[in-house]
Amino acid sequence: MSKNTESPQQSTSGAWASGGTMFAGVLMLVTGVLDILQGIAGIAEDDIYTRVGDYVFKFDLTSWGWIHLCLGVVVTIAGAGILKGAEWGRIAGIALASLNIVAQFLFLPYQPWWALFSMAVSVFVIWALAADKDYGRESW
Repeated sequence: MSKNTESPQQSTSGAWASGGTMFAGVLMLVTGVLDILQGIAGIAEDDIYTRVGDYVFKFDLTSWGWIHLCLGVVVTIAGAGILKGAEWGRIAGIALASLNIVAQFLFLPYQPWWALFSMAVSVFVIWALAADKDYGRESW
């Protein structure tokens, strides 16, 4: 007989963090694919996005499309790494979610609601990956 010395509250929070990590991996995959599509839209049609308001920072939308495309590919790869339980996936996920927050902040003049939603998703991803103490120790 083995005794479980872990309290029910600790195991519940561990389950939430583990489930949050898996959900974060899925969110990274989806965010990456959507960033790829945003990038393609920005590259193909330079006038598809219109500026909302007057902001200090202004970018050429074709180059902004390439930035989104490249970022989306890397975020998708990191999401796959998170779902496989790789430690590099966790580190890359936290770093890329942070970078995505900055990129979406700069994208606010063009798609404000989508940028805010994507920043909120990235904050959740950072929390989920940072809170899971057992990441990589278990196979999903």
